Amino acid sequence: MSLWRFGLRSCPYTGEVPGPVVDPAAVADRLEEQIAPLHAELSRAWWNLSVDASEEHERARVERDLALSDVLARPDQFEEVERAREEATGLARRRLDVLRDALLPKQVPSELRSRLIQLEASVEARFSAHRGSIGGESADDNRIKQILRTSDDPAERREAWEASKTVGLEVADDVRELARLRNDAARTLGFRDWFALSVATSEMSEERLFETLEEADRVTAAPFAAWKHALDERLAARYRCPVADLRPWHYADPFFQEVPAEGGVDLSALFSGKDIVELATRTFDGLGLETRPILERSDLFPRDGKSQHAFCIDVDRQGDIRVLANVVPDQYWMDTVLHELGHGVFDEGFGQDLPWVLRDCHLVVTEGIAILMGRLAGEADWLESVAGVGAPEAKALDGALRAARAAELLVFTRWVLVMTNFERALYADPEGDLDACWWELVQRYQLVDPPEGRRAPDWAAKIHVAVAPVYYHTYLYGQMVASQLAAALREHCGGIVGRPAAGRFLVERVFAPGLSVRWDALLEQATGAPLSAAAFGRDIAG
Repeated sequence: MSLWRFGLRSCPYTGEVPGPVVDPAAVADRLEEQIAPLHAELSRAWWNLSVDASEEHERARVERDLALSDVLARPDQFEEVERAREEATGLARRRLDVLRDALLPKQVPSELRSRLIQLEASVEARFSAHRGSIGGESADDNRIKQILRTSDDPAERREAWEASKTVGLEVADDVRELARLRNDAARTLGFRDWFALSVATSEMSEERLFETLEEADRVTAAPFAAWKHALDERLAARYRCPVADLRPWHYADPFFQEVPAEGGVDLSALFSGKDIVELATRTFDGLGLETRPILERSDLFPRDGKSQHAFCIDVDRQGDIRVLANVVPDQYWMDTVLHELGHGVFDEGFGQDLPWVLRDCHLVVTEGIAILMGRLAGEADWLESVAGVGAPEAKALDGALRAARAAELLVFTRWVLVMTNFERALYADPEGDLDACWWELVQRYQLVDPPEGRRAPDWAAKIHVAVAPVYYHTYLYGQMVASQLAAALREHCGGIVGRPAAGRFLVERVFAPGLSVRWDALLEQATGAPLSAAAFGRDIAG
């Protein structure tokens, strides 16, 4: 995770900037020398707030964010970078392109930048500190998910589901305000709204993005509907109710972004009592990729006042890489720890001869690597080689696991369609009826009916909407990247699990170049073909 760019890349700014020719490399060097230490300080402050949502840590996060933002906002530096880009070629031009992407979004009024930073920190701190309530007792996300995975009591399930949404009530007004402020910033720079800015500045095209989403909708609509019909019949039998009476709390997680046991393979017994972190370490050992230093710096287990989510952060681009998680022994956290360590080994693998600004990666590619690693927790080869499942049992599970993976891709694709279309609607009209919009999209893409008369900001309970805006489409692209990389690794290395050659392939072809080349060119170089949905489609077909 990189904080200083705020997820932004190139943009169509075309203003002419007069001035003398400057040395491109020298301009990049001077700016990186200023940014690098401020980025590290902000990363540490952001980490501290995530592991302990105190007022002191919130203030420190805001102060460090403002300090970096003030440097990036200097118009003289922006103009100097623009002049230098006109003279630069090769790696120097790439450095300046990435640096310009960091400066451009900050060329907005200082009051607006300051308000955004303060409000983002406040909302994030409230997500970290918030806990739902079940039966009058505080319940964290792990407890809520446990109930939704295991309870046969519809009343208890509904209470857990509703508890998962209470944070939305707490932050919804401020999330709307964040959307307004982000739109103000985008329009200052000549963009329609924040959604348009975010996509245009991430080496992507909004038109192409929605062509991809529409294709994903067409490809998955019928198989998802058939799969969900069969799932709903099993759920109705389990809960002894008509299919028409099924509601969101009858599924296995608060947003129906995961496959319930009835629709896949229930591996919960295999992970009960297992050391999830040790299994993850063993997985990466088999690839020849060291994760112990990352884990030693990490914060892996749940407690009050700590963010309940998971992420990996490269603090200084010099080796201080950390993972935040809330591990309990189940398949979800097995997948998640492998996922986050996938980000970590990517960050560890940047070529150290790269300039600081290029020791980073595009969101689509790092998500692809993380997804590739997380998927292993549901593969027969990994279960046998790493988790210690007997060969006959693993072999017997193989077909069902492939079908479960296909179901996971269907479920997740439909969820991405909800999230991406909702965020486009949010930034198109932050004042609109977002509660109704959310449920219209959930019904359309996930085929889940809302509770009767439900009027609540359930959309605001998804943390990405608040603090990782216009990000979710990168997960869908990441799934495609993961499938294409997995196919390449099967072809060149015979697979992934226990194959050091696969680790070398990833380090040399994917990790080491960092941001020195565009993400799409990097993937084509690594796999021998441009990104396509072919391998992804084969995975969906099972």
